[in-house]
Amino acid sequence: MKSDTEANAARRRRRLVVAVKQSLRDLRVQLSVLNHHVGVKIELKDVDMDCLDLINRHGGLSPSALARSAGLHPATMTGILDRLERGGWIVRERSSSDRRAVTIRTVGNRSGEIFRHFSGMNTLMDEVCANYTEAELELIADFLQRSTGAGRDASDELAG
Repeated sequence: MKSDTEANAARRRRRLVVAVKQSLRDLRVQLSVLNHHVGVKIELKDVDMDCLDLINRHGGLSPSALARSAGLHPATMTGILDRLERGGWIVRERSSSDRRAVTIRTVGNRSGEIFRHFSGMNTLMDEVCANYTEAELELIADFLQRSTGAGRDASDELAG
């Protein structure tokens, strides 16, 4: 049987875990709001911005690889890529050896336009991070990476 001390410690831990999960949900909502506001400024839908970010971070991707990364149906991806291409955000490059193979790349000079709209958040995050030690930042980075992995695994399971 657990002692009162152990039971209290277990309750405190459960409350902290719930607080962490709630904070992650709050963060997700706030980042969605921020992304929506940026999207309005640059005339991109939220899903278009997500795909553009994936292309920016992962380099040239095939449309099917991008669809898998974004968790979207390939037909949906076609419409997104059409909008991004019309807006001058991406180019579709065809392989010289296989004309059916397409690689999606961002148009380099457009990235600054997006980054300017996120500069306020980046500055505020620099201020937040300044209050943590290097060891604490390593712990936070590890937590966020592991949380991202958990989200990916949960998404894969649902898509399964």
